[in-house]
Amino acid sequence: MRKIPLIITALLIVHSVMSQDIAVNRLRNETSRTIKKDADTSRWNWKTGGLISFNLAQGSLSNWAAGGDNFSMTINSYFNYFFFYRKGRQSWDNNVDVNLGFVQSTSLGSRKNDDRFDYLSKYGYKMDTLGKWYLSGLFNFRSQFFDGYTFSNNVGDFSSSFLSPAYLILSVGFDYKPKSSISVFLSPLTSRSTIISNKVLAAKGIYGVPAGHHALNEIGAFATVNYNNTIAKNVTYKGRMDLFSNYQSQPQNVDIFMTNLFSFKINKFFSATYSLDLIYDDNIRLFGASHTSPGLQTKSLIGIGFLKPLTVKKVVHIPVVTTI
Repeated sequence: MRKIPLIITALLIVHSVMSQDIAVNRLRNETSRTIKKDADTSRWNWKTGGLISFNLAQGSLSNWAAGGDNFSMTINSYFNYFFFYRKGRQSWDNNVDVNLGFVQSTSLGSRKNDDRFDYLSKYGYKMDTLGKWYLSGLFNFRSQFFDGYTFSNNVGDFSSSFLSPAYLILSVGFDYKPKSSISVFLSPLTSRSTIISNKVLAAKGIYGVPAGHHALNEIGAFATVNYNNTIAKNVTYKGRMDLFSNYQSQPQNVDIFMTNLFSFKINKFFSATYSLDLIYDDNIRLFGASHTSPGLQTKSLIGIGFLKPLTVKKVVHIPVVTTI
């Protein structure tokens, strides 16, 4: 009968030793493994993407009783590229838009019908825990590439060129981002410069710049609204509206710059596009009989052609942590 307690005692000793070995091995594994941190708390990332659109329209007539151009061709292209940066409370949004258009006809000859380069950069520091309000600084540059003419009775008058005009905006304010598809930037203090680098155009005293001068600087309030979203199945909308009020001269006459682009997807590579641009600038007085009146400028283009979204990439980096 004494053997039974001895056997039980031996089994308890073996179990105790094995439990200690398991605990030691588990502790050794825990202390020697690589530590990984949550990517959401320590990561930095870049998000990039964009869009390329190319539309071509051609028409020809022969012995057409109703009249018209014997030949006409229109080419319109649009390029967009964005790159966003996020890290902790910091954000940096960059967007580039390029529009180029060309029309050729037997009656009017060759001329451009679209020409714009626009770069917008906005840096923000998150102010609230929800990530909707940012203290931000904004930089915007807008100009064109080629010479432009205004036509009257099929006679062209040289009216614009590269960096003539060019618009430069520097602004500090608050950026409200309730959703990823929309942002509203408000600034009570903004500097807007209008640049006329071409000597011939500078001598005319147009775009609000005094004759013989190459730049005009204005101080005022500024707001910009950016929206980009899929509004219906296979239909996307990208829009932007800028508002500027000059403190120094007629602040009630608010300048407006607005772009709208609708894309209607047909298949993987082809779509119909419609763009509408609206501009009102109190300094641009090219309208009326004496060219002394400001007016609303509109540009509307519609076409069917090639549409290629650029792949959206998101680069995430997790810092390397030394193995213990």
